[in-house]
Amino acid sequence: MGGYPKGIAATPTRIKGYRPMSEYQNTSEDLPPEVLMRGLLRAYYWMDESLQNGLQQAGYRPRTRTQTMILIHISNGVTRAAELARALGVSRQAIQQQINDLEADDLVTQIPDPEDKRANRIVFSERGSALINQAMQTLRNSEQTLAMRLGYETVGQLRRALMADWGPVVGEQRAPGRKRTVS
Repeated sequence: MGGYPKGIAATPTRIKGYRPMSEYQNTSEDLPPEVLMRGLLRAYYWMDESLQNGLQQAGYRPRTRTQTMILIHISNGVTRAAELARALGVSRQAIQQQINDLEADDLVTQIPDPEDKRANRIVFSERGSALINQAMQTLRNSEQTLAMRLGYETVGQLRRALMADWGPVVGEQRAPGRKRTVS
């Protein structure tokens, strides 16, 4: 039983209601519901790791996934810590810690919000602007590579599907403990 932890069978037992992928046909109607979520996560990790590699090749040190998500959101105009926390589904305190780390690395700075004196806006420093410009170029290059590998039409369809209005979230309630809502 080499390679398996103690107590884990070398041949997995069948879970009631579960069918292995090998039993599905190649039609979207017959695919199990978890495949799309798994594929979306794999795609996100592929893009994020490509982004990290591009930034490192350009001389920047690696950033956490949360930090890269914060930087991308700031570049899209989400500049208040509370908005960032809501968008990323984490606490305001967790976002503030990440912002403080980014500020210590001279990538962002906090300025008073002219619309709400109780809040700050997070903006890019000169160094942060250079990093986000490199990040956006890296992402464009990664998308180009993906289009060359999968086909331009396939990537165009993917973009349209991901950018489309999917309608309201299925179900009446947000899952317990979740801070983020789809907007």
